[in-house]
Amino acid sequence: MPEQMGAELLARQMVNEGVEDLFYIMGGPIIEAAGFCAEHGIRTIDCRHEQGAAMAAHGYARVKGLPGVCMAASGPATTNLLTGVANAYLDGVPMVALGGAAAFSSFERDDFQEYDQLAMAVPVTRWASRVTHSARMPEFFNLAYREAQGSKPGPTYLDLPGDTLYQQSDDETVWFPETGLPRSRPGADPDEIKQAIELLANAERPIVLTGSGIVWSGAHAELQEFVETTNIPFWTTPQGRGVIPEDHELCFLAARSMAFREADVALVVGSRLNFVIGSATPPRWSPDLKVIHIDTDPTEINHNREATVGMVADAKRALVALTAAAKEANLNAPTDWLAQLRESDDSRRTQYLDLAHSATVPIHPLRLADEVVQRMDRDAIVCVDGNATLAWARQYIPSFVPAARLNPGPNGCMGVGLPFVLGAKAAAPERQVIGFVGDGSFLMNVQEIDTMVRHDLPATIVICNNAGWTAGSNDTPGRTLGYGQRYEDIAVALGGHGEHVTKPEEIGPAIERAMASGKAAVVNVEVEQHAMPGQARFGGYSATLSR
Repeated sequence: MPEQMGAELLARQMVNEGVEDLFYIMGGPIIEAAGFCAEHGIRTIDCRHEQGAAMAAHGYARVKGLPGVCMAASGPATTNLLTGVANAYLDGVPMVALGGAAAFSSFERDDFQEYDQLAMAVPVTRWASRVTHSARMPEFFNLAYREAQGSKPGPTYLDLPGDTLYQQSDDETVWFPETGLPRSRPGADPDEIKQAIELLANAERPIVLTGSGIVWSGAHAELQEFVETTNIPFWTTPQGRGVIPEDHELCFLAARSMAFREADVALVVGSRLNFVIGSATPPRWSPDLKVIHIDTDPTEINHNREATVGMVADAKRALVALTAAAKEANLNAPTDWLAQLRESDDSRRTQYLDLAHSATVPIHPLRLADEVVQRMDRDAIVCVDGNATLAWARQYIPSFVPAARLNPGPNGCMGVGLPFVLGAKAAAPERQVIGFVGDGSFLMNVQEIDTMVRHDLPATIVICNNAGWTAGSNDTPGRTLGYGQRYEDIAVALGGHGEHVTKPEEIGPAIERAMASGKAAVVNVEVEQHAMPGQARFGGYSATLSR
Protein backbone atom coordinates (compact mmCIF):
# COMPACT_ATOMS: atom_id res chain seq x y z
CA MET A 1 0.00 0.00 0.00
CA PRO A 2 1.24 3.56 -0.69
CA GLU A 3 2.53 5.64 2.15
CA GLN A 4 0.85 8.94 2.99
CA MET A 5 1.82 11.99 5.02
CA GLY A 6 0.27 12.57 8.40
CA ALA A 7 -1.22 15.72 6.87
CA GLU A 8 -3.21 13.68 4.36
CA LEU A 9 -4.26 11.11 6.96
CA LEU A 10 -5.63 14.02 9.00
CA ALA A 11 -7.59 15.34 6.03
CA ARG A 12 -9.04 11.91 5.28
CA GLN A 13 -10.29 11.49 8.85
CA MET A 14 -11.78 14.97 8.80
CA VAL A 15 -13.79 13.95 5.74
CA ASN A 16 -14.78 10.71 7.49
CA GLU A 17 -16.12 12.73 10.42
CA GLY A 18 -18.25 14.81 8.07
CA VAL A 19 -16.22 18.02 8.23
CA GLU A 20 -17.29 20.22 5.32
CA ASP A 21 -15.51 23.51 6.06
CA LEU A 22 -12.19 24.58 7.54
CA PHE A 23 -11.27 28.10 8.72
CA TYR A 24 -7.54 28.72 8.63
CA ILE A 25 -4.58 30.78 7.47
CA MET A 26 -1.78 29.20 5.48
CA GLY A 27 1.70 28.71 6.90
CA GLY A 28 4.13 26.12 8.13
CA PRO A 29 3.86 23.37 9.04
CA ILE A 30 0.12 23.02 8.27
CA ILE A 31 0.17 24.20 4.68
CA GLU A 32 0.11 20.67 3.25
CA ALA A 33 -2.72 19.70 5.60
CA ALA A 34 -4.83 22.55 4.22
CA GLY A 35 -3.98 21.46 0.69
CA PHE A 36 -5.01 17.87 1.36
CA CYS A 37 -8.26 19.07 2.95
CA ALA A 38 -9.10 20.92 -0.26
CA GLU A 39 -8.12 17.91 -2.39
CA HIS A 40 -10.45 15.69 -0.38
CA GLY A 41 -13.43 18.02 -0.82
CA ILE A 42 -13.38 20.20 2.29
CA ARG A 43 -14.02 23.89 1.62
CA THR A 44 -11.01 25.75 2.96
CA ILE A 45 -11.89 29.31 3.98
CA ASP A 46 -8.67 31.25 4.43
CA CYS A 47 -9.28 34.11 6.86
CA ARG A 48 -7.25 37.26 7.46
CA HIS A 49 -6.46 36.65 11.14
CA GLU A 50 -6.33 33.44 13.16
CA GLN A 51 -8.58 34.95 15.82
CA GLY A 52 -11.16 35.50 13.09
CA ALA A 53 -10.76 31.87 11.98
CA ALA A 54 -11.42 30.56 15.51
CA MET A 55 -14.40 32.85 16.03
CA ALA A 56 -15.80 31.94 12.61
CA ALA A 57 -15.56 28.25 13.57
CA HIS A 58 -17.45 29.11 16.77
CA GLY A 59 -20.26 30.86 14.89
CA TYR A 60 -20.34 28.06 12.34
CA ALA A 61 -20.77 25.46 15.09
CA ARG A 62 -23.67 27.29 16.69
CA VAL A 63 -25.57 27.46 13.40
CA LYS A 64 -24.55 24.06 12.01
CA GLY A 65 -25.00 22.14 15.26
CA LEU A 66 -21.66 20.38 14.69
CA PRO A 67 -18.10 21.22 15.73
CA GLY A 68 -16.47 24.01 13.76
CA VAL A 69 -12.86 23.36 12.77
CA CYS A 70 -10.06 25.94 12.61
CA MET A 71 -6.36 25.56 11.96
CA ALA A 72 -3.31 27.75 12.32
CA ALA A 73 0.40 27.64 11.65
CA SER A 74 2.87 27.29 14.50
CA GLY A 75 3.89 29.86 17.10
CA PRO A 76 2.06 33.21 17.04
CA ALA A 77 -0.47 31.88 14.54
CA THR A 78 -1.62 29.26 17.05
CA THR A 79 -1.55 31.68 19.98
CA ASN A 80 -3.80 33.94 17.89
CA LEU A 81 -6.41 31.17 17.99
CA LEU A 82 -6.52 31.16 21.78
CA THR A 83 -8.96 34.02 22.37
CA GLY A 84 -11.47 32.40 20.03
CA VAL A 85 -10.90 29.02 21.67
CA ALA A 86 -11.34 30.48 25.16
CA ASN A 87 -14.53 32.19 24.05
CA ALA A 88 -15.95 28.89 22.79
CA TYR A 89 -14.89 27.25 26.07
CA LEU A 90 -16.91 29.61 28.25
CA ASP A 91 -19.78 29.49 25.75
CA GLY A 92 -19.86 25.68 25.74
CA VAL A 93 -19.56 25.43 21.95
CA PRO A 94 -18.03 22.36 20.23
CA MET A 95 -15.00 23.26 18.16
CA VAL A 96 -11.74 21.60 17.10
CA ALA A 97 -8.65 23.81 16.94
CA LEU A 98 -5.60 22.47 15.13
CA GLY A 99 -2.27 24.11 15.76
CA GLY A 100 0.92 23.50 13.83
CA ALA A 101 3.97 23.22 16.08
CA ALA A 102 7.73 22.91 16.05
CA ALA A 103 9.06 19.48 15.16
CA PHE A 104 8.62 17.00 18.01
CA SER A 105 12.08 15.56 17.34
CA SER A 106 13.54 19.00 18.10
CA PHE A 107 11.74 19.69 21.37
CA GLU A 108 13.95 21.29 24.04
CA ARG A 109 16.46 22.42 21.39
CA ASP A 110 15.17 25.97 21.01
CA ASP A 111 13.77 25.19 17.58
CA PHE A 112 11.95 27.84 15.53
CA GLN A 113 8.75 28.92 17.33
CA GLU A 114 9.26 26.25 19.98
CA TYR A 115 7.16 26.69 23.09
CA ASP A 116 4.51 24.62 24.76
CA GLN A 117 1.37 25.43 22.83
CA LEU A 118 -0.36 22.41 24.31
CA ALA A 119 0.09 23.74 27.85
CA MET A 120 -1.47 27.04 26.80
CA ALA A 121 -4.49 25.29 25.30
CA VAL A 122 -5.26 22.99 28.24
CA PRO A 123 -6.99 25.56 30.52
CA VAL A 124 -9.41 26.71 27.78
CA THR A 125 -10.38 23.37 26.22
CA ARG A 126 -12.40 20.32 27.21
CA TRP A 127 -9.61 18.08 25.90
CA ALA A 128 -6.19 18.76 24.40
CA SER A 129 -3.40 16.53 23.15
CA ARG A 130 -0.43 16.24 20.79
CA VAL A 131 0.00 13.84 17.88
CA THR A 132 3.51 12.38 17.94
CA HIS A 133 3.21 9.78 15.18
CA SER A 134 1.55 10.25 11.81
CA ALA A 135 -0.14 6.83 11.85
CA ARG A 136 -2.24 7.95 14.83
CA MET A 137 -3.43 11.18 13.18
CA PRO A 138 -6.93 9.84 12.34
CA GLU A 139 -7.36 8.41 15.84
CA PHE A 140 -6.47 11.69 17.50
CA PHE A 141 -8.73 13.79 15.29
CA ASN A 142 -11.56 11.38 16.02
CA LEU A 143 -10.92 11.86 19.74
CA ALA A 144 -10.87 15.64 19.37
CA TYR A 145 -14.10 15.65 17.37
CA ARG A 146 -15.90 13.33 19.81
CA GLU A 147 -14.68 15.07 22.95
CA ALA A 148 -15.90 18.42 21.61
CA GLN A 149 -19.43 16.98 21.57
CA GLY A 150 -19.28 15.41 25.03
CA SER A 151 -21.75 15.82 27.88
CA LYS A 152 -20.38 19.33 28.34
CA PRO A 153 -19.68 20.60 24.79
CA GLY A 154 -16.67 22.78 24.17
CA PRO A 155 -13.50 23.28 22.16
CA THR A 156 -10.69 20.75 21.87
CA TYR A 157 -7.14 21.26 20.68
CA LEU A 158 -4.67 19.13 18.75
CA ASP A 159 -1.00 20.09 18.63
CA LEU A 160 0.50 19.05 15.27
CA PRO A 161 4.31 19.01 15.22
CA GLY A 162 5.79 19.58 11.78
CA ASP A 163 7.62 16.26 11.59
CA THR A 164 4.42 14.39 12.53
CA LEU A 165 2.52 16.11 9.74
CA TYR A 166 5.17 15.25 7.15
CA GLN A 167 6.00 11.78 8.42
CA GLN A 168 4.87 8.98 6.06
CA SER A 169 2.82 5.99 7.19
CA ASP A 170 1.55 2.97 5.32
CA ASP A 171 -2.24 2.70 5.13
CA GLU A 172 -2.06 -0.83 6.56
CA THR A 173 -0.65 0.55 9.81
CA VAL A 174 -3.28 3.28 10.17
CA TRP A 175 -6.53 2.93 12.09
CA PHE A 176 -9.40 5.08 10.84
CA PRO A 177 -11.91 5.00 13.74
CA GLU A 178 -15.59 4.47 13.11
CA THR A 179 -17.48 7.76 12.91
CA GLY A 180 -21.06 8.92 13.20
CA LEU A 181 -21.86 6.85 16.28
CA PRO A 182 -25.20 7.76 17.89
CA ARG A 183 -25.03 10.23 20.73
CA SER A 184 -25.68 8.85 24.20
CA ARG A 185 -28.73 10.49 25.77
CA PRO A 186 -29.14 9.87 29.50
CA GLY A 187 -32.76 9.59 30.57
CA ALA A 188 -34.43 11.16 33.58
CA ASP A 189 -35.17 9.24 36.76
CA PRO A 190 -38.96 8.61 37.02
CA ASP A 191 -38.96 9.57 40.71
CA GLU A 192 -37.32 12.90 39.90
CA ILE A 193 -39.86 13.51 37.12
CA LYS A 194 -42.64 12.90 39.65
CA GLN A 195 -41.07 15.30 42.18
CA ALA A 196 -40.66 17.98 39.50
CA ILE A 197 -44.28 17.74 38.41
CA GLU A 198 -45.47 17.97 42.04
CA LEU A 199 -43.42 21.14 42.56
CA LEU A 200 -44.74 22.73 39.37
CA ALA A 201 -48.33 21.72 40.14
CA ASN A 202 -48.18 23.43 43.53
CA ALA A 203 -46.37 26.52 42.24
CA GLU A 204 -48.12 29.89 42.19
CA ARG A 205 -45.55 31.55 39.92
CA PRO A 206 -43.72 28.88 37.87
CA ILE A 207 -41.41 29.64 34.97
CA VAL A 208 -39.31 27.69 32.49
CA LEU A 209 -35.77 28.87 31.79
CA THR A 210 -33.62 27.21 29.14
CA GLY A 211 -30.14 27.56 27.71
CA SER A 212 -27.99 26.23 24.90
CA GLY A 213 -28.55 22.67 26.06
CA ILE A 214 -31.89 22.76 24.24
CA VAL A 215 -30.07 23.66 21.02
CA TRP A 216 -27.37 20.98 21.31
CA SER A 217 -29.95 18.38 22.27
CA GLY A 218 -32.27 19.37 19.41
CA ALA A 219 -35.05 19.58 21.97
CA HIS A 220 -36.88 22.70 20.78
CA ALA A 221 -40.01 20.83 19.65
CA GLU A 222 -40.17 18.94 22.96
CA LEU A 223 -39.72 22.20 24.89
CA GLN A 224 -42.55 23.87 23.00
CA GLU A 225 -44.85 20.91 23.59
CA PHE A 226 -44.12 21.01 27.34
CA VAL A 227 -44.75 24.77 27.54
CA GLU A 228 -48.00 24.53 25.59
CA THR A 229 -49.15 21.54 27.65
CA THR A 230 -48.60 23.34 30.97
CA ASN A 231 -49.06 27.01 29.98
CA ILE A 232 -45.92 27.81 31.97
CA PRO A 233 -44.22 30.97 30.65
CA PHE A 234 -40.68 30.59 29.33
CA TRP A 235 -37.45 32.54 29.01
CA THR A 236 -34.08 31.60 27.57
CA THR A 237 -30.50 32.64 28.06
CA PRO A 238 -29.23 35.06 25.36
CA GLN A 239 -27.43 32.30 23.44
CA GLY A 240 -30.39 29.94 23.58
CA ARG A 241 -32.99 32.24 22.03
CA GLY A 242 -35.41 31.13 19.34
CA VAL A 243 -35.97 27.58 20.58
CA ILE A 244 -39.61 28.64 20.79
CA PRO A 245 -40.67 31.54 18.53
CA GLU A 246 -40.56 34.73 20.56
CA ASP A 247 -43.96 35.87 19.32
CA HIS A 248 -45.46 32.92 21.20
CA GLU A 249 -48.30 33.79 23.59
CA LEU A 250 -46.31 32.46 26.56
CA CYS A 251 -43.25 34.57 25.79
CA PHE A 252 -43.03 37.71 27.90
CA LEU A 253 -39.54 38.98 27.09
CA ALA A 254 -40.04 42.44 28.57
CA ALA A 255 -41.23 40.98 31.88
CA ARG A 256 -38.03 38.99 32.41
CA SER A 257 -36.82 40.89 35.48
CA MET A 258 -40.20 40.65 37.17
CA ALA A 259 -40.49 36.94 36.40
CA PHE A 260 -37.07 36.13 37.81
CA ARG A 261 -37.68 38.21 40.93
CA GLU A 262 -41.12 36.75 41.73
CA ALA A 263 -40.95 33.14 40.49
CA ASP A 264 -41.43 30.54 43.20
CA VAL A 265 -40.46 27.50 41.05
CA ALA A 266 -38.07 27.57 38.10
CA LEU A 267 -37.60 24.64 35.75
CA VAL A 268 -34.09 25.21 34.38
CA VAL A 269 -33.17 23.04 31.40
CA GLY A 270 -29.76 22.95 29.73
CA SER A 271 -28.43 26.13 31.30
CA ARG A 272 -25.73 26.89 33.81
CA LEU A 273 -26.72 28.95 36.84
CA ASN A 274 -24.04 31.51 36.10
CA PHE A 275 -23.86 35.30 36.14
CA VAL A 276 -25.93 35.55 32.94
CA ILE A 277 -29.04 34.75 34.99
CA GLY A 278 -27.77 36.20 38.25
CA SER A 279 -26.67 32.74 39.44
CA ALA A 280 -30.35 32.16 40.41
CA THR A 281 -29.61 33.96 43.70
CA PRO A 282 -31.01 37.06 45.45
CA PRO A 283 -31.55 39.90 44.82
CA ARG A 284 -32.34 38.97 41.23
CA TRP A 285 -34.26 35.90 42.36
CA SER A 286 -36.42 35.13 45.39
CA PRO A 287 -34.59 33.60 48.37
CA ASP A 288 -37.48 31.08 48.54
CA LEU A 289 -37.14 29.97 44.92
CA LYS A 290 -37.27 26.23 44.30
CA VAL A 291 -35.14 25.05 41.37
CA ILE A 292 -35.64 22.01 39.16
CA HIS A 293 -32.36 21.75 37.28
CA ILE A 294 -31.80 19.46 34.28
CA ASP A 295 -28.35 19.15 32.73
CA THR A 296 -26.18 16.44 31.16
CA ASP A 297 -23.23 17.58 33.27
CA PRO A 298 -23.58 16.48 36.92
CA THR A 299 -21.19 19.19 38.10
CA GLU A 300 -23.72 21.87 37.11
CA ILE A 301 -26.37 20.53 39.48
CA ASN A 302 -26.28 22.45 42.80
CA HIS A 303 -23.69 24.86 41.41
CA ASN A 304 -24.30 28.39 42.75
CA ARG A 305 -27.78 27.43 43.97
CA GLU A 306 -29.03 24.20 45.49
CA ALA A 307 -31.54 22.35 43.34
CA THR A 308 -34.71 21.09 44.97
CA VAL A 309 -34.77 18.51 42.18
CA GLY A 310 -31.63 17.85 40.16
CA MET A 311 -31.69 15.62 37.08
CA VAL A 312 -28.63 14.49 35.18
CA ALA A 313 -30.43 13.94 31.89
CA ASP A 314 -30.60 14.89 28.25
CA ALA A 315 -32.96 17.81 27.64
CA LYS A 316 -34.96 16.04 24.93
CA ARG A 317 -35.55 12.87 26.94
CA ALA A 318 -36.32 14.77 30.13
CA LEU A 319 -38.85 17.04 28.43
CA VAL A 320 -40.61 14.10 26.80
CA ALA A 321 -41.00 12.49 30.23
CA LEU A 322 -42.07 15.76 31.86
CA THR A 323 -44.70 16.42 29.20
CA ALA A 324 -46.20 12.95 29.59
CA ALA A 325 -46.35 13.36 33.37
CA ALA A 326 -47.77 16.89 33.08
CA LYS A 327 -50.59 15.65 30.84
CA GLU A 328 -51.41 12.90 33.31
CA ALA A 329 -51.46 15.41 36.17
CA ASN A 330 -53.42 17.98 34.13
CA LEU A 331 -50.78 20.55 35.08
CA ASN A 332 -51.70 24.14 34.24
CA ALA A 333 -50.01 27.38 35.32
CA PRO A 334 -52.17 29.81 37.33
CA THR A 335 -53.92 32.27 35.01
CA ASP A 336 -53.45 35.22 37.38
CA TRP A 337 -49.66 34.75 37.13
CA LEU A 338 -49.86 34.89 33.35
CA ALA A 339 -52.03 38.00 33.55
CA GLN A 340 -49.45 39.77 35.74
CA LEU A 341 -46.66 38.91 33.34
CA ARG A 342 -48.69 40.02 30.33
CA GLU A 343 -49.45 43.37 31.94
CA SER A 344 -45.79 43.99 32.76
CA ASP A 345 -44.69 42.87 29.31
CA ASP A 346 -47.23 45.12 27.55
CA SER A 347 -46.19 48.14 29.62
CA ARG A 348 -42.49 47.73 28.84
CA ARG A 349 -43.16 47.04 25.17
CA THR A 350 -45.11 50.30 24.90
CA GLN A 351 -42.06 52.17 26.18
CA TYR A 352 -39.85 50.40 23.65
CA LEU A 353 -42.23 51.15 20.78
CA ASP A 354 -42.27 54.86 21.53
CA LEU A 355 -38.48 54.94 21.12
CA ALA A 356 -38.44 52.49 18.21
CA HIS A 357 -40.77 54.74 16.21
CA SER A 358 -39.01 57.95 17.18
CA ALA A 359 -38.02 60.36 14.39
CA THR A 360 -35.45 62.20 16.50
CA VAL A 361 -31.96 63.05 15.29
CA PRO A 362 -29.52 61.73 16.40
CA ILE A 363 -31.26 58.43 15.79
CA HIS A 364 -32.32 56.43 18.84
CA PRO A 365 -30.72 52.94 18.83
CA LEU A 366 -34.14 51.30 19.18
CA ARG A 367 -35.27 53.02 15.96
CA LEU A 368 -32.33 51.36 14.25
CA ALA A 369 -33.19 48.00 15.84
CA ASP A 370 -36.78 48.36 14.65
CA GLU A 371 -35.67 49.03 11.07
CA VAL A 372 -33.59 45.84 11.19
CA VAL A 373 -36.50 43.83 12.57
CA GLN A 374 -38.79 45.03 9.77
CA ARG A 375 -36.37 43.59 7.20
CA MET A 376 -35.49 40.29 8.90
CA ASP A 377 -36.54 36.96 7.50
CA ARG A 378 -38.19 34.75 10.10
CA ASP A 379 -35.22 32.37 10.08
CA ALA A 380 -32.61 35.14 9.90
CA ILE A 381 -29.40 34.64 11.86
CA VAL A 382 -28.50 37.74 13.86
CA CYS A 383 -24.92 38.14 15.11
CA VAL A 384 -24.65 40.79 17.81
CA ASP A 385 -21.45 42.39 19.08
CA GLY A 386 -20.66 45.33 21.31
CA ASN A 387 -21.57 46.80 24.67
CA ALA A 388 -24.73 48.89 24.54
CA THR A 389 -25.47 47.39 21.13
CA LEU A 390 -25.84 43.98 22.77
CA ALA A 391 -28.41 45.33 25.22
CA TRP A 392 -30.45 47.13 22.55
CA ALA A 393 -30.58 43.95 20.48
CA ARG A 394 -31.55 41.87 23.51
CA GLN A 395 -34.42 44.20 24.30
CA TYR A 396 -35.86 44.56 20.82
CA ILE A 397 -34.65 42.11 18.16
CA PRO A 398 -36.53 38.78 18.41
CA SER A 399 -35.52 35.25 17.41
CA PHE A 400 -37.97 32.78 15.93
CA VAL A 401 -35.91 29.65 15.23
CA PRO A 402 -33.18 27.81 17.19
CA ALA A 403 -29.50 28.74 16.85
CA ALA A 404 -30.35 32.04 15.15
CA ARG A 405 -28.87 34.42 17.74
CA LEU A 406 -25.11 34.68 18.23
CA ASN A 407 -23.50 37.10 20.66
CA PRO A 408 -20.31 37.50 22.72
CA GLY A 409 -21.55 35.02 25.33
CA PRO A 410 -20.32 34.53 28.91
CA ASN A 411 -16.83 35.70 27.98
CA GLY A 412 -18.16 39.10 26.88
CA CYS A 413 -15.72 38.89 24.01
CA MET A 414 -15.92 41.94 21.77
CA GLY A 415 -14.85 41.52 18.15
CA VAL A 416 -16.85 38.34 17.54
CA GLY A 417 -19.49 39.98 15.35
CA LEU A 418 -17.87 39.88 11.92
CA PRO A 419 -16.29 36.41 12.33
CA PHE A 420 -19.65 35.10 13.58
CA VAL A 421 -21.31 36.53 10.47
CA LEU A 422 -18.67 34.81 8.35
CA GLY A 423 -19.08 31.47 10.10
CA ALA A 424 -22.87 31.64 10.15
CA LYS A 425 -23.08 32.38 6.42
CA ALA A 426 -20.68 29.52 5.65
CA ALA A 427 -22.85 27.19 7.74
CA ALA A 428 -26.17 28.37 6.25
CA PRO A 429 -25.57 30.03 2.87
CA GLU A 430 -29.28 29.92 2.03
CA ARG A 431 -30.29 32.01 5.06
CA GLN A 432 -30.22 35.72 5.73
CA VAL A 433 -27.34 36.66 8.05
CA ILE A 434 -27.27 40.05 9.73
CA GLY A 435 -24.57 41.55 11.91
CA PHE A 436 -25.74 44.12 14.48
CA VAL A 437 -22.52 45.53 15.91
CA GLY A 438 -21.10 48.50 17.75
CA ASP A 439 -18.60 50.86 16.19
CA GLY A 440 -15.91 49.87 18.68
CA SER A 441 -16.19 46.13 18.13
CA PHE A 442 -16.57 46.52 14.35
CA LEU A 443 -12.90 47.37 13.78
CA MET A 444 -11.56 44.53 15.92
CA ASN A 445 -11.92 41.94 13.16
CA VAL A 446 -12.91 44.17 10.24
CA GLN A 447 -10.44 42.36 7.96
CA GLU A 448 -12.82 39.42 7.73
CA ILE A 449 -14.98 41.46 5.35
CA ASP A 450 -12.29 40.60 2.81
CA THR A 451 -12.76 36.90 3.61
CA MET A 452 -16.49 37.21 3.02
CA VAL A 453 -15.91 38.95 -0.30
CA ARG A 454 -13.32 36.46 -1.57
CA HIS A 455 -15.41 33.43 -0.59
CA ASP A 456 -18.72 34.88 -1.81
CA LEU A 457 -20.39 34.91 1.60
CA PRO A 458 -22.71 37.93 1.40
CA ALA A 459 -24.22 39.31 4.58
CA THR A 460 -25.33 42.68 5.92
CA ILE A 461 -23.52 44.27 8.85
CA VAL A 462 -25.36 47.14 10.54
CA ILE A 463 -23.21 49.37 12.75
CA CYS A 464 -24.99 50.92 15.72
CA ASN A 465 -22.50 53.79 15.80
CA ASN A 466 -22.73 55.67 19.09
CA ALA A 467 -19.29 57.26 18.65
CA GLY A 468 -17.71 55.34 21.50
CA TRP A 469 -16.91 52.14 23.29
CA THR A 470 -19.94 52.37 25.58
CA ALA A 471 -23.14 54.34 25.84
CA GLY A 472 -23.47 57.22 28.26
CA SER A 473 -21.30 60.05 29.39
CA ASN A 474 -18.16 61.18 27.59
CA ASP A 475 -16.60 61.59 31.05
CA THR A 476 -15.95 57.86 31.03
CA PRO A 477 -12.18 57.40 30.51
CA GLY A 478 -11.38 56.32 26.96
CA ARG A 479 -15.01 56.17 25.87
CA THR A 480 -15.07 58.62 22.97
CA LEU A 481 -14.34 57.53 19.39
CA GLY A 482 -16.29 60.18 17.50
CA TYR A 483 -18.44 60.03 14.38
CA GLY A 484 -15.76 60.98 11.87
CA GLN A 485 -14.74 57.49 10.74
CA ARG A 486 -16.37 56.27 7.51
CA TYR A 487 -16.48 52.59 8.39
CA GLU A 488 -18.62 51.76 5.36
CA ASP A 489 -15.79 52.82 3.06
CA ILE A 490 -13.72 49.91 4.35
CA ALA A 491 -16.28 47.49 2.95
CA VAL A 492 -16.24 49.26 -0.42
CA ALA A 493 -12.44 49.22 -0.52
CA LEU A 494 -12.47 45.46 0.10
CA GLY A 495 -14.99 44.77 -2.68
CA GLY A 496 -18.18 44.99 -0.65
CA HIS A 497 -21.04 47.48 -0.36
CA GLY A 498 -21.22 50.48 1.99
CA GLU A 499 -23.84 52.97 3.20
CA HIS A 500 -23.69 55.89 5.65
CA VAL A 501 -26.85 56.96 7.49
CA THR A 502 -27.57 59.95 9.74
CA LYS A 503 -31.38 60.34 9.44
CA PRO A 504 -34.12 57.91 10.56
CA GLU A 505 -35.87 57.85 7.20
CA GLU A 506 -32.63 56.78 5.49
CA ILE A 507 -32.16 53.60 7.53
CA GLY A 508 -34.65 51.25 5.87
CA PRO A 509 -33.74 52.02 2.25
CA ALA A 510 -30.01 51.75 3.07
CA ILE A 511 -30.48 48.32 4.69
CA GLU A 512 -32.58 47.15 1.74
CA ARG A 513 -29.92 48.24 -0.76
CA ALA A 514 -27.27 46.47 1.30
CA MET A 515 -29.27 43.25 1.41
CA ALA A 516 -29.97 43.43 -2.32
CA SER A 517 -26.32 44.04 -3.21
CA GLY A 518 -25.39 40.36 -2.94
CA LYS A 519 -22.15 41.42 -1.24
CA ALA A 520 -20.64 41.72 2.18
CA ALA A 521 -22.27 45.04 3.07
CA VAL A 522 -21.82 47.59 5.85
CA VAL A 523 -24.49 50.11 6.86
CA ASN A 524 -22.93 52.66 9.21
CA VAL A 525 -25.72 54.34 11.21
CA GLU A 526 -24.96 57.22 13.57
CA VAL A 527 -27.09 56.89 16.71
CA GLU A 528 -27.55 58.89 19.89
CA GLN A 529 -24.33 58.42 21.85
CA HIS A 530 -25.84 59.05 25.29
CA ALA A 531 -28.82 56.69 25.02
CA MET A 532 -28.49 54.13 27.83
CA PRO A 533 -30.11 50.70 27.63
CA GLY A 534 -31.42 49.07 30.79
CA GLN A 535 -29.23 46.10 31.65
CA ALA A 536 -28.19 44.07 34.66
CA ARG A 537 -24.74 44.84 36.04
CA PHE A 538 -22.26 42.00 35.85
CA GLY A 539 -18.62 41.07 36.24
CA GLY A 540 -18.12 42.59 39.69
CA TYR A 541 -17.03 45.90 38.19
CA SER A 542 -17.40 49.30 39.81
CA ALA A 543 -20.95 50.61 40.06
CA THR A 544 -19.91 53.50 37.81
CA LEU A 545 -17.65 53.74 34.81
CA SER A 546 -17.35 57.51 34.86
CA ARG A 547 -15.45 59.98 37.03
